[in-house]
Parts: sequence; C-alpha cells; structure tokens
Amino acid sequence: MIGIFVLTLFAFPAGGHRIMGNGRGGKTGKKGRGGGNASPAAEKPEGGGWRAARTWVAGIVGAVLVAAIGVVFTAWFGSRGTDAIDRVSGAPPVTIGHVAVDADERDIALREPVTDPEERRILLGAHAADDERQTLLTRHQAAVIDWMNITVVLVGNRSSMRIVDLRPRITARKSVSDGAYLKAPSGSGEVGTVELRADLDKAAPRFVTAKDPGVRYFSTKQIDLKRDERVTLSMTISGTEAYYEFDLLATVLAEERAEQLVINGPGGGPFRLTGGGDTYRSFYTTSSPGGWAPMPAAEACELFPKTRRC
Repeated sequence: MIGIFVLTLFAFPAGGHRIMGNGRGGKTGKKGRGGGNASPAAEKPEGGGWRAARTWVAGIVGAVLVAAIGVVFTAWFGSRGTDAIDRVSGAPPVTIGHVAVDADERDIALREPVTDPEERRILLGAHAADDERQTLLTRHQAAVIDWMNITVVLVGNRSSMRIVDLRPRITARKSVSDGAYLKAPSGSGEVGTVELRADLDKAAPRFVTAKDPGVRYFSTKQIDLKRDERVTLSMTISGTEAYYEFDLLATVLAEERAEQLVINGPGGGPFRLTGGGDTYRSFYTTSSPGGWAPMPAAEACELFPKTRRC
C-alpha cells in the first residue's frame, strides 16, 4: 500500500508542475539585449512542493504503523493483557466464589461450657437472632464432631490456569472438645456422596476419592480453568483423634508461575473439627422453633454412659 502511494507521487509531482519543452525548437527563454537567454526575473522554488509530498508520505506511513500497532496491541490485550494487569495489581489467579460448611444434622461440641447468663439466654432462646447465635458458637470454638462437609467454589481469574494441588493445612491441634455437646436433630450420621475426602488424623492429610482411597487425587489429576470458569469442590473432612483448626491450601499454576491460595471458613476464620468425647460437661438438644434446650439426664446417660451421676 505504501509503495503504491510513493510511485504515484513520482509520476505526478506535487504542486501541479509538469516538465515540458518549449514548442519552438526547445527554446525556453527570451533573448536579452546581449543576445543571450535572459534569466527569469523570479523562479518559483520547487522545494516547497517536495516538502509537502514528504510530509504527506510520512503521515500515511505513520497512520499505517499506528493502525498495525493497534491491531497487535488489541490481539495481545485480548489474550494476555488482562492477565498482565491482574498480575501487576496483585489479583490472585483464582478467586474464591463461595465457601460453606454443611452443619445441618451434625452434632457440635464446644470447648467450654456456656455459663454466662447472657450467653445462656442466646443459646436457649428461641427468639435469638442468627448472628447472635453464630457469634456465641464462634466464641466457644464450636466444632463439628468426627466429620464435616465443605463446599468451595473457585473462579478462574486468568486466561488459562491450573489447580495442581489442594490439601488441608492444620493450624492447631488440641485434645477433643468436651465443654458442651449440642445434639443435632434426628437423622444425623448419614454421610452424603462427595467427590473428595481427607483424614486429618493422618500425618500428612491429602485428598483422595472414595473409589481410590490409596491414591492422592492431585497426584494424577488437575483442574483446568479459564477466566470466569467455575469449579465446585465438595469435600468430606474427618478427624476423630483430636480437635483441629485448619484451612485449605491450593497451589495454582498460571503462565508457568506457581502461586498459593489460602481458603478459610465461611466467617474468615479457620475450619474447626473435633473428635467425639466419652463425656461432656453439659448437654443440649435442639428445641423448636430454634435454639437448644438442656438435655434430660436419662438421654445424656444413654448417649454417654461414662458421664458423672449416670
């Protein structure tokens, strides 16, 4: 395209000047008094026309280069540019879309009994607000007993990335909780079908599947995501020998660069799980329409025969 424009300029010089001979024997000027050709009184300079032509050519070339650079930049930005901006801003390669612990129909243990009058009002009160009750449980380090189901939704934040590992990371290990036992409604104890499971009682807990419990899931499989794609992980975590606080540590590979993402519990704190105790210092059962009620002594002794005064 540029070559065509340049050839056109040479064929037709700028400024409308044409190179032509004189019609009479090639004479180009009038005779002067001395018999020679007289110089024109004033010649029109030719440099201005060529300067205008060069400027015009430079403008065309510049426009073509800008257009080409724009096409290249648009293609790059569409494929990698957003990734580069996310890296500079510190955005992780994968974001956490949702975290939930399924505590329905699961027995719960507190590390300390509830003795404060205001806290007992919240625990036993049918009309206590949900956030009040949740704050109480968090303060007493409420933990699901023996096993728990966790659902995590991860969202891709790069044009291409891969989750190469996910494992529970224990941050605290103590004796099993025995402060209070909060019995779940009837029907507790049936394990649902889940994709992954891990045992915190093992020295190095890793996720496996029910079909192949002897092989770490992420040793043979990975999860590929693109930007805005989602994956839902359903996990069963078990632990019967101690009280555990833990989070989930994901290793993500994006553009040959490995980054780690920490997944905490729904409230931003750690996940909590405890093994069941032989007995507890206080016992509660669910009451309707909400909250808990002190468990009758006969029922407590039936569930935990080692309880004092049984």
